[in-house]
Amino acid sequence: MAGILDRFTTIIKANINDLLDKAEDPSKMIDQYMRELTESLAEVKEATAGVMAEETRTKRTLDKNKEEIDRYEQLASKALSAGNEDDARAFLKKKQELQGKDAGLQTAYAAALENANKMRQMHDKLVADIEELQARREVIKAKAAVAKTQSKVNEMTSGSSKAEGAMDAFDRMEAKADEMLDRANAMESLNEAPKNEVEELEKKYEAMGVDASVEDDLARLKAEMGMQ
Repeated sequence: MAGILDRFTTIIKANINDLLDKAEDPSKMIDQYMRELTESLAEVKEATAGVMAEETRTKRTLDKNKEEIDRYEQLASKALSAGNEDDARAFLKKKQELQGKDAGLQTAYAAALENANKMRQMHDKLVADIEELQARREVIKAKAAVAKTQSKVNEMTSGSSKAEGAMDAFDRMEAKADEMLDRANAMESLNEAPKNEVEELEKKYEAMGVDASVEDDLARLKAEMGMQ
């Protein structure tokens, strides 16, 4: 009995520890663990059935022995009623032999009954645990699905952040280009010869003189044509 329980506990621990070591996807892990647990339940069910069958057998043997004790007691009574003391004595001797076996059969049955109760309790607890884990599995799988979605959202957010970083980089490059253009324009301005203010004034008044002569020539032409 102890060997069965120890072996079952070892199987369960080995299975869950192995799964945890390899765990990458909790959803897949819980499915595999439930399969392992269901297989272990089948093994426990078979062992429990065997122990319960042993309890039934020992009980049947005990009951049969008690029936035989009662039967030989009745036979001894019948023999005495018939005046056959020797026969009654033989029946009582057989009864006593069976009574001697009764204590051992009682002990065997008590042990078998205890083992059967323990196995049945372990079986029932395992069934209840599997049912509870079955319900929790859906919660775990739901959480795993949310976690995957959250990871995708985080990746998208990260991509958005990268885009924002690229925009910042482009702004810096554009500012740098503007600075370079301003510097080039400044250099061009510095490279130009300085203006001579006197020459500029001369050009201004020379242009005024040209304009005055044009006006005079226009007035002359109008006079000749009688347009004044």
